[in-house]
Amino acid sequence: MHIRAIASLAALAVFGTGAAAAGTVGRDGSDGEDRQPDLQSFYSQRIKWGKCPDLAHAPKGLECGKVKVPLDYADPGKETLKLAVARFRTSAKKPRGSVVLNFGGPGGPGVPGLAAGEKTFGELTNAYDVVSFDPRGVGLSSPVTCGDGSDMPQLEPGQDEDDTALALDMLKAQYEVCRKHSGPVLAHMGTVNVSRDLDVLRAALGDKNLNYLGFSYGTRLGAVYAAQFPERTGRMVLDGVDTLTEPLTDQALVGAEGQQTALDNFVTWCARNTGCALGPNSREAKENVVKLVQQLNRFPAETPFGMFTGDDLVASLGRALYNRDMWPYLSQGLLSLILDGDPRSLMRITGALVLPEPGEVPPFALRDKTSYGRDTSYGRDLGPYEENVPFDNFNASLVAVNCADDPDRLTAADLEDTERIEQLEKEFEKASPVFGPTRLYEVMLCAGRPKGTDFVRNIRNVDTPDLLLVGTRGDPATPYQWTTETARRLGDAAVVLDNKGEGHTGYASSKCVRGKVNDFLLHGDLPSRGSSCGPDES
Repeated sequence: MHIRAIASLAALAVFGTGAAAAGTVGRDGSDGEDRQPDLQSFYSQRIKWGKCPDLAHAPKGLECGKVKVPLDYADPGKETLKLAVARFRTSAKKPRGSVVLNFGGPGGPGVPGLAAGEKTFGELTNAYDVVSFDPRGVGLSSPVTCGDGSDMPQLEPGQDEDDTALALDMLKAQYEVCRKHSGPVLAHMGTVNVSRDLDVLRAALGDKNLNYLGFSYGTRLGAVYAAQFPERTGRMVLDGVDTLTEPLTDQALVGAEGQQTALDNFVTWCARNTGCALGPNSREAKENVVKLVQQLNRFPAETPFGMFTGDDLVASLGRALYNRDMWPYLSQGLLSLILDGDPRSLMRITGALVLPEPGEVPPFALRDKTSYGRDTSYGRDLGPYEENVPFDNFNASLVAVNCADDPDRLTAADLEDTERIEQLEKEFEKASPVFGPTRLYEVMLCAGRPKGTDFVRNIRNVDTPDLLLVGTRGDPATPYQWTTETARRLGDAAVVLDNKGEGHTGYASSKCVRGKVNDFLLHGDLPSRGSSCGPDES
């Protein structure tokens, strides 16, 4: 195991050694809110809707509010959290209530996601208030953070980077730094608690049942909700379906394979186009990507904003491969890097480099604790919102939730097993020489943390109305096999829509998928089992 890699992750992105204890395992599906008198104050609240002062350019009609939830559902009388929520109101004279959206992650904030999705989800306002929220520990909902990296433990001169005991000590020390900066919410992360928050939100919206559209990680959240609250599950759609069964290590391995497949598709496309900087054919192009990553890790590209390393390139590749529409921009960015040594276009893909506001000097700015500017994730200036959200919040919350959700993730004992780690390194390298090492280090960040809950692993045969699951054949993040596996776990209620297109999730990119999903949510028209959408319909 390489301490330098762990230290570089912490320094580069303060990569969220915020691995949390599982906290309260929570509701097992048998208790109703009417038999939870200590939760009545939470279930009886109503949201006070108003303007969205934290968003610089909130679209017309967007309203914001707060929902109060207990920090610890086992002891709800103590500390509480306030979750940020937003909605577009329905235009219907006889509305169906609300449909709640989760955009994935874990770590993805819902408030700016909904603000940017006004056109994408506009048709749903024909029947529903369209609602989203920042889950606990995310965005403006008591965000977890590991700080700006200045107090993270570093490898000292003369220390052995292959010393396993030292590596474990560093991981533990990093976690303590994250806990110091995050506060008590870090110990109460995890999907089981977010699902309970989601049910409080349902009640605060005045809805008897939860109508829900979840993407990527949001599908895991939806499945957990269906298992915890089957009697309150309404029309539910899961798009880009996450696994419920595979340990975090296996998830990361499959994820690396999926990313490599998407990368192979990109370089094949690139090599067929004039001006592809990677090479004249797909074989050379694939080899040159690996060489470029290795070269940049040995000799980073110097910029006015610091060094651009091979790890930075991997992050840019991973982000761009989520959406095929980004391929031309990625190709142009690689051309600028290879010919001119200029990584700025690639840095913009991840949001590490942001475009300026008119008249700003200098013309470019690095995103850091005090300089956020324009967020490339949502295509708009988020203003005060980002000023109040730590830069590392997405990564810190992602690691915290994933570690809390998995009872079989790597432990300290695993890291002490040199043969086991060496075997994992070989497996991840084989899965993807580009993405494999980074995905393995993400898994290692959970080592030494309290055991995660086994609730997610034990979900099966939910007793709910029919659920619509959308799987995309060319999805680089949530492979199609996870859709079919999760459908089998959920049981007869699960109906799969096979999207034969490319990219992560199908709703935003495929007119066919969006039409079928909207027909189900708006009218209850569920696609027949075995239905599909062709790639030419995207």
